[in-house]
Amino acid sequence: MDPDAVLTLLQDVAAEVITPRFGRLGRDEVSSKRRPGDLVTVADREAEALITARLRAAHPGAVVVGEEAVSADPSLLRGWTSAPLAFTVDPVDGTRNFVNGSPDHAVMVAEVRRGEVVRSWTWQPQHRTAYVAERGAGAWRDGVRLTTADGVRSRRYTGTCCGIDYPRIATGEAGWGVWFKTKPWDHAPGSLLVTEAGGRASYRPTSTPRVLAARAATPS
Repeated sequence: MDPDAVLTLLQDVAAEVITPRFGRLGRDEVSSKRRPGDLVTVADREAEALITARLRAAHPGAVVVGEEAVSADPSLLRGWTSAPLAFTVDPVDGTRNFVNGSPDHAVMVAEVRRGEVVRSWTWQPQHRTAYVAERGAGAWRDGVRLTTADGVRSRRYTGTCCGIDYPRIATGEAGWGVWFKTKPWDHAPGSLLVTEAGGRASYRPTSTPRVLAARAATPS
């Protein structure tokens, strides 16, 4: 799938199964995963199933690492970083925000080839904003290329969710971020976005750091 097709996929899936439930979730549509407070909704599960099916149809043999699938079967993470082609899928990043009615949530996919993140897509349905990055080619917000001078930089820690925080760092709205949860679907998309916008990010799919950090670039 070309970059535009993947972004369209995320937008279509969000419009079909995520946005219609925003602010309208019933009690039976929200549950906890293995840890108390780690929420999952029917929107997470349905969105991941749709995105995964389309990616596998377009790329037979590709490994798809989805948050909800791995939650049900952690063995799915074995060996994915050595695959010739893999995708990470975060169907609703910021599920707690989504459940609580906050617009700060996102749908994210990253393309990974033999342990290197090469392309990424982040769609923020409520903000109607898209971020796309390609290794060695750059990063874009709604089709406009990001540069190190974009945004008004503040030196504050971010803490909303990765699909919101990384874009804020990439655009200069936030100066830096630190995370203690290092799941690939959270960090593969945004780390590439930040680095392609000229910043720095410590995430690598082939490593297992306990702490991740990202920093915006200094305007030239």
